[in-house]
Amino acid sequence: MAARISKEITIGELLRMNPEVAPILMEIGMHCLGCPSAQMESLEEAAMVHGIDPVLLEEKINAFLEANA
Repeated sequence: MAARISKEITIGELLRMNPEVAPILMEIGMHCLGCPSAQMESLEEAAMVHGIDPVLLEEKINAFLEANA
């Protein structure tokens, strides 16, 4: 069973857990994944800043993680 994430996970934790998630974040406009503030931002905060529904983003990432487990 694949690990599941919640929208409370920080971008830094998510990328350390599975760097292959980066393209999903980049495709919605999160191009500064390496900057220090992005590393500490929650997935929910980052989604809201980029005008994305955090629940849908959480579901998309979890589906990716399950498909690639």
